[in-house]
Amino acid sequence: MGSPELVVERFAGVTDGQRVLLLRGPITIETALHFERAVRNEDADTMILDLANVPYIDSVGLGSLVSAQVSHQKTGRCLVLTGMTARVSKVLEITNVKKVFVTFPTTWEAVEALANTGTA
Repeated sequence: MGSPELVVERFAGVTDGQRVLLLRGPITIETALHFERAVRNEDADTMILDLANVPYIDSVGLGSLVSAQVSHQKTGRCLVLTGMTARVSKVLEITNVKKVFVTFPTTWEAVEALANTGTA
């Protein structure tokens, strides 16, 4: 039996500079490279990562999320997380990195808030 796969679906946001990546599956050592490529291939000013269907992340997945956040900050872009499951949220809290992310309960709330303000 193979490891679970990560599916990444790309959607336009409500503004030209906004993208939503809907992730389905775990972000782990086996899937982190796929996740990193998907994030790197986007040049939107605002990236919304919908994690509602990410059941868990491991330390490599956590590192990939943090790396994406740092990369976006360095280039003046915005990255936000939405729909985190309790398990994923707990990993971010325990490792004390949740504070480096802007989060929203749902993708729709993020899309609306960021469309109204332009940035997080």
